[in-house]
Amino acid sequence: MKLFAWLRPPMPELSAPLCQRLARLPRPAPAAVCSLREQRWVVLDLETSGLNPNRDQVLSIGAVAIEDGAIDLGRPFERTLRRPEQKTNASVLIHGLGPSALAAGCDPAEALLELLEFIGDSPVLAFHAPFDQRMLERAVKSSLGLRLQHPFLDVAELAPMLNPDTVLREAGLDDWIARFGLEVQARHHASADAQVTAELALILFSQARRQQLDSPLQLRQRLGQWQRRKVQHHGL
Repeated sequence: MKLFAWLRPPMPELSAPLCQRLARLPRPAPAAVCSLREQRWVVLDLETSGLNPNRDQVLSIGAVAIEDGAIDLGRPFERTLRRPEQKTNASVLIHGLGPSALAAGCDPAEALLELLEFIGDSPVLAFHAPFDQRMLERAVKSSLGLRLQHPFLDVAELAPMLNPDTVLREAGLDDWIARFGLEVQARHHASADAQVTAELALILFSQARRQQLDSPLQLRQRLGQWQRRKVQHHGL
């Protein structure tokens, strides 16, 4: 095994205060049987340097909490990470993140730890969640040496599952924003995208309740069944 130790990325060197805060992080809670309204959710959006989860990196983070069935507008989470080595490309510029903004950003380890403290033990919602989950897992591992264990739920999959009569092929966030007549201040901005995703999630939770899906556990189980049927259908 020692022969391959050099292949592993080195563990990050963290200050004693950061290590103490890491040790105080709560363990993610399993899917709950409480109502959707009682569950605290964190809605996350990441802006990245590209779409390759093995090579690109997280540039900025936006998140909002849903508590007691409403978006907590008073405590949004927004951080731009310090990435002075990041080259400017189309993927970076679309997010309005120029070299000066990335050079003046937060220390990645500090920003990611603050995000984990904000999330707490809550489940995470995101649009195209597998990508955000993979990017965040890699960033947390490289910057904090921590294995991310929070459950993610994909709003991009919940929307068509709960709206089978709406035909939107390969629908993106803009398509569902238009479908429900939502207003968004700015797109491709992490905090704005997180907020409009949270607004979409509240609509979907209302639809779920009307379909007798009123707990995070029920919603996750039904989504798993729907995804398996979809895979089987495409495999025919």
